[in-house]
Parts: sequence; C-alpha cells; structure tokens
Amino acid sequence: MNKSGYFTFFLLFALLQGKAQVEKTSELYKTIMSKDSLLFNIGFNTCDVSQFENLMSEKLEFFHDIDGISDKKKFLKDFKGGLCRNPKNYQARRELLPVSTEIYALYEKSNGGELYGALQTGIHQFFEKETEQPEKFGSSARFSHLWLLENGEWKLVKSYSYEHVTKQLESAATPVFDDDIAVEKWLKNNKVPVLGLGIIKNGELQQLKVFGEIKPGVPAPYNTIFNVASLTKPVTAMVALKLVSLGKWDLDKPIYNYWTDPDITKDPKSKKITTRHVLSHQTGFPNWRWMNADKKLSFLFEPGNGYQYSGEGFEYLRRALENKFHKSLQQLASELIFQPLKMDETSYVWNKNMDESRYALGYDMELKSYAIEKHNSPNAADNLLTTVEDYGKFLAGVMNGELVKESVFNEMVTPQTASEKSKHFGLGFEIYDLENGKYALAHGGADLGVRTMAFILPKTKQALLIFTNSDVGGNLYEVLVKYYLGKYGEKIIDIETK
Repeated sequence: MNKSGYFTFFLLFALLQGKAQVEKTSELYKTIMSKDSLLFNIGFNTCDVSQFENLMSEKLEFFHDIDGISDKKKFLKDFKGGLCRNPKNYQARRELLPVSTEIYALYEKSNGGELYGALQTGIHQFFEKETEQPEKFGSSARFSHLWLLENGEWKLVKSYSYEHVTKQLESAATPVFDDDIAVEKWLKNNKVPVLGLGIIKNGELQQLKVFGEIKPGVPAPYNTIFNVASLTKPVTAMVALKLVSLGKWDLDKPIYNYWTDPDITKDPKSKKITTRHVLSHQTGFPNWRWMNADKKLSFLFEPGNGYQYSGEGFEYLRRALENKFHKSLQQLASELIFQPLKMDETSYVWNKNMDESRYALGYDMELKSYAIEKHNSPNAADNLLTTVEDYGKFLAGVMNGELVKESVFNEMVTPQTASEKSKHFGLGFEIYDLENGKYALAHGGADLGVRTMAFILPKTKQALLIFTNSDVGGNLYEVLVKYYLGKYGEKIIDIETK
C-alpha cells in the first residue's frame, strides 16, 4: 500500500474546487447518492457485507486518519470482526448531512470528454447502540469518495475518512434558521450569493430571513429586492381572478373581444382563447414566440386541447386587460393586490423609487454577475421585483382567501390540465396531489441568475418561499422543502424525482 495515493487524491480534490459541482437534479448526482445510500443505509447500517463487496472495487484503498490504511480485503475483515461482530447486540448507524454533500464530475479529455468518474465529498456522523440501551452519538467526520466506472459499473475506488471529532454537527433535522454561520458556509459551498426564505405557518408569515452577501463584504439586508422571474405569473393570475371575483372579467369569455395579436388575426383559433386557457397554459402558444424560426406568434395546438407552458399566454392576457380597463398591469396590480396586502416593495417595473443598493444581482455558476435589466414596462410573465416579506404577504393572502371569493378559489385549485410528473395546472398555480385530500399549489421561476420557488399548502395553512440569485440556486431546494414542509415536502420531492 502506497501513501502517495492519499496525496494524489487530495491534489485532485484541490484542483476540482474551482470547478462547478453537478446540479442536484442531474442524473449523475442522483446516481452517486443512490450508491452512497446502498453503501451506508443498507451496507453499513444493516451490516450487509455483500453490499460493500458489490460496490467496492478490487483496487479499493481506504484511508482513515486514526486507523490507518486498508485495502479491500483488510477493510472487509475489520468490518466483519469489528462493527458487525455481533449485529444483534451492537449496532452502528451512519447519518449523512445532506447539505454538506458535493459531487464533481470527472471527464477524460483525450477520449472525447467521456465521463469516467465522480468525486463525492461531505460530512457524516455515526451513532452507536447496544442491546436495550439508547442510541448514543459516536463521532463526526469528513469523507471523500472517488467513484470510477469499471466495465460500465460504478465502483468505490478510494475512500478517505478524516477530521474525526466527538462533536455532533448540525443534522438534516436542525432548522436552517438556527445557525446563520452554517447557512452562510452552505451558500458559499453551493456558490449561491444570496438566499431569501419565507416560512408561513397557520396562515401567517412567521419567519423571514435573508442570508449571504448582496455584494462582496456587504451582508444582504432583510428587505433585499429580488427579481423573481416566473413567480410573476401567479401575481398576474390573481389580478385576473380578482377581477373575476368582482364580476368585471369572465374566465371563459374569448379574449379576442379585447385583444388579438397581429401575428394570428387570420387564424380562427385566435377566437377561442380564454383566460382559463391562459392561466392553465392551454392556449396552444409556445413559451415565447422568439423560439419559433420566424419569431412570430403561432399555435402549437387548438386552445384547450393540450398543455404547453407559455409566457406568451400571460402577455396576451395582459394586453387584453389593459385594453379593457385602460390601465397598465402595474396600475391594476397596485389597486387589486399590492395596496390591499401592503406590498409596498413590489413592482413589475424598475421605477425611480427603486433602491438599487438593495437589489440582488444575478450570478452564474462561476459566480460571474449578469448585468441588471431595468424594465420600464410590465411583463405579465416575468421580471417582477419584490422582497421575501412582500411575496410572503401575497402567498398568505392567496391561502387565506383574501383576494378572491370562495367559488373562484375553488376554480383556481381545481386541476384544469395534466402538466408534468403526475401534476396538474390549476389557474395560475401547479397542483401537487399529496394524497388524503391534501395538495400543494406551486410555482417556480428561472432566469439568468434567478432561481425562485413557492409552495402553498391550503389545507394545513403552510407555505414556503425560496428566493436565490444564482443559476445553481435550485440545488438548495430539496433540503429546504423536505425540512420546512416535512412529510409533505418529502412527497413533493418524490414526485419531482420520479
């Protein structure tokens, strides 16, 4: 056994620190985490030696900062005769701290950039239990695993366990709000400059926190202004539904009575588009017309006969509303939504009162900033400017029925069309079936330097709001959703990862 393997590995690790981690939604991330689960949740935690043997390469080298170096044969012998000497009377359990996990892809440049391995790092802690005795904490340690593809199968080739301490670290069950330092470190590890969180319980915004730095060395203020991308759409939807509640707008009246786009005036399908179609993404429009070869608006299918997420649909509705009421969407939203809910920091446009020093500039995965886009006209589908507190008020208002009458709310939460992954769109929100009569209303936002997410659970009066200013901000969602929404969060993640 040669100790040079130890130093070679950490040279590789140091080189990879400047590279981007793989996203937590990627297939590679899911694959490595699945192998980790088999290795520990089944292999280690149940003393199933066969799992270790199947997942470990014959060339395995295990480096431990206290017990020294082992090859596969010695490791398995020590495992059987040590931790698993009598699993009925003595048990050890390993718990991974999910927020600590980082995975880096390894490619072979000389072979066409082919994926050949992955580096996994993180923190885990160990618990011990003897017969009839309560489980007790053992130790925490950092680990690094080198996984390589051997004949098409992932095998653990090198394992490093180091920095063992007898201190129990923050576990996945510890509230994020309780340890600002840990959260700040987590954000830096994930290359997310700013994270805004809003937690609603019992129908009220009970916790609001903004972490990170709005610029190097400057902590982000609690009232940081975020561009929330497509989280604009639910606000626009509620403007329309509020007008429906007031008897001033009809969900099912064809919109051509107020607006027809010049690109489709000769298409008879233009006579069939309704507000219901827009809010449930059934207009038949593409997401944006510029995605078409000729950059013109057109139909992909008959309105009401399919699902296609569309920003164009919301912009179409904006034109109709503005034509009928002779007011801009900004004015309508201010009168119907922002003023009643006291959303004083929310705007569709970048106006003269906007405090640029509080604006969360967007960043890419290499922490390079994007230029600010100061829009002076409202977009019904994108670019809403708001704060965690303001949007939290909005979610609470939706949940508590403050904006629309009960019959309209019931329409809003009724599935209108199947969307993706066993979900449906209602009116303005996507619907997750959480079973036993429970459901979640959800919407996300993604633009350059923006990843945002909102969930509402009307039956339990809970909601979760996540704002980030990073292309990789979505990597934070899983841990936050599972913790703050509990078993319902677990169900949401299960649906998303099917």
